[in-house]
Amino acid sequence: MPVAKPLLLIVDDDSLISESLNFAFAQEYDVLTSHSRAHALAMLRQLRHPPQVALVDLGLPPLPHRPDEGFALIGDLLALSPDMKIIVLSGQSDEDNARHARTLGAVEFIAKPCDPGRLAELFRQALRFGHDNQAAQASGLIGESLPMQRLRLQLGQYANLAYPVLIEGESGSGKDIVASHYLHRLTERRDKPFLALNCAAISPTLLEPTLFGYAKGAFTGAASAKAGYFEDADSGTLFLDEIGELPLDLQPKLLRVLENGEYQRVGETQTRTSTARIIAATNRDLRQEMRAGRFRADLFHRLSVFTIAVPPVRETGLDRLLLLEHFRKTCAAGVHAEPFLLAPAAQSLWLDYGFPGNVRELRNIIIRLTTRYAGQTVSADQLRAEFDHFESPEQPTGVASLLANDLADVKQAARQHLEKSSRLNLDATLELWQRGYIEAAIELSGGNMSEAARRLGINRTTLYNRMEGWNRR
Repeated sequence: MPVAKPLLLIVDDDSLISESLNFAFAQEYDVLTSHSRAHALAMLRQLRHPPQVALVDLGLPPLPHRPDEGFALIGDLLALSPDMKIIVLSGQSDEDNARHARTLGAVEFIAKPCDPGRLAELFRQALRFGHDNQAAQASGLIGESLPMQRLRLQLGQYANLAYPVLIEGESGSGKDIVASHYLHRLTERRDKPFLALNCAAISPTLLEPTLFGYAKGAFTGAASAKAGYFEDADSGTLFLDEIGELPLDLQPKLLRVLENGEYQRVGETQTRTSTARIIAATNRDLRQEMRAGRFRADLFHRLSVFTIAVPPVRETGLDRLLLLEHFRKTCAAGVHAEPFLLAPAAQSLWLDYGFPGNVRELRNIIIRLTTRYAGQTVSADQLRAEFDHFESPEQPTGVASLLANDLADVKQAARQHLEKSSRLNLDATLELWQRGYIEAAIELSGGNMSEAARRLGINRTTLYNRMEGWNRR
C-alpha cells in the first residue's frame, strides 16, 4: 500500500511561480495551489485534514503591494491548524516583514527568487520538527512562575467538572493545548471524542450547519443529511476557539445548548440533545465586546462559569529559560542534532525580549536556531536577528503644546461635524480617523511599516493588528 505523501499548500498570486513550484514538488508532496487568502481558506475548509506545510507569499490580492493579506493568512492558517509549519516566500523581503512574519508564527522567511532545492530542504526540516507540540504536551505545563502556578491550580480544580470553561489568552499562548490536553485528555472524558472548531476560520454562513448539522435539502448542496459538531462530540468535549467571532444571530442558539442541551439541525424541526462539555477560548476581551453590543451578556455568563487565563510569556519571568531548555532539547532530538547554546549576552537578550507571539513564537525561534546553529554557541547578534524589535520613538520637544493645539483644532472640527449631523456613529468616526492616520503614515514612510509605526508612536505589531482588524470587518 503506497505511503501517503505530505500535503503542501502554496499561496502566491503569480501563477508562473505556483505552477513551477507545483511541478518541482509534485513527486514528493500532494500540492495545493491558491492565488489569494480567501481562495486558500475556502479550499482548506473542504479538506478533512489540513496541510502539514504551507508556502505563503505576503503580497496577495487585493493589496499585492502590501504584506497585510499575507500576515493575515499566517494567522488564519494557524487558527485552522496550530501545528502547521508555515514558510514565507516573498518579494517584500525587508527585515521588518521577516521578523513580523516569524512573530506571527512562520517558521522561516525566504526572499524571492529562491532555489527550489533550498525550499525542499526547508520543507523536510519543517516536517522533521512536526512533533514538537506533542512532546510539549506530554511533558506537562512548563514553568514555575506565579501565573503558571495559578494556571495549574485552576486546571486541577476545573478539569473534571461538567460545567463550561472560558479560556482567555493572547494568540500563541497555548489555549488549544490547555483545552485538548489538560481539560480533556487528563479527565474522565479522555476516552470520549474531542472536537475543536475555530469560529474565526469558518464562514459565518457555514457555522450553524457545521455546529448543529443539517437535513437533506436544507440548502443548496445539501445532498444528504449530516451530523454537526455537537452530535459528533457526543458526551465528550467540544472546543470552540475564537468564540468572540461567533455571529450575533447564532449566539442565542449556542446559549440554548448551554442552558438545556437542546439544538436542531438546520432544516429540521426535531429537537436533539447534546451532553458534550463546552470549552471556549478567546484572545478578545469579551466584556468589551459585550459593551459594544457584539457579544451577548447572557451567553458570556453561561460560557464563563469558570474562567482560565493563560499567561503571555512576558508575564512568566524566568519560565522562558525553562521553555528554552525544553524546546532546545526536543527540537535537537527531533532532527538528531546537537542542541545549540546561548552566549551569556544572548541569554540576557532572551530574558529581556517580550515574545509578542508567545510560546508559538518562542518555539519557532528555537526551531530556526537549531536548524542554523546546531551544536554551536549563538551570539547576541545572531539571536537579535530573530526578534521583532520595536524601539520607542523619542518625543519631540514642545510636544505638549503641539498636542494642545491639535486638540483645539480637533474639537473645532468635531463641533462643526456634530452641528451638521443629526446622528453620529462615534465608533465608526474614530475608526475612520485612525485608518486615515495609519494610511497616511504608511504613504509618508514609502511603505516601510517600521517607519510608519515610529511616526504613529505605536509598536509595529500593534500597527499590523489594527490593519488586520479592517480585513475582519
